[in-house]
Amino acid sequence: MTSISDRNRANKRKGAAWETELLAGLRSVGEDAERLRLAGAEDEGDLVVREPGGTYLVIETKNARFEPGPFLDEAEVERLNFARHRDLDPFDVDSIVVVKRRGKNWRKAFVLTTVENFFELGDE
Repeated sequence: MTSISDRNRANKRKGAAWETELLAGLRSVGEDAERLRLAGAEDEGDLVVREPGGTYLVIETKNARFEPGPFLDEAEVERLNFARHRDLDPFDVDSIVVVKRRGKNWRKAFVLTTVENFFELGDE
């Protein structure tokens, strides 16, 4: 019988492998991407892409059961942490969640954001 800790370790390995696959894929197409380090309650996401004009895209990667609401909430907190830790204007930092699709490569993953963020509508 598999213990909970064994399953947790296996899930962490799957998540780390997915993060590595996505990072390598983004770099292979010329994106300026790097891995972010865990910071506990102050986590900043998993990856960041530096975009032209000094803006950033924080990416939260997920290889887990699809839960878009909690995933997006987590990405928003991490976006704000990333901006605060670097003394950046939060408007210069965007965030998305990239969710692995079973049996598909990184190019076929789901990308989650909100209508508000996608159309840059600002807070209401």
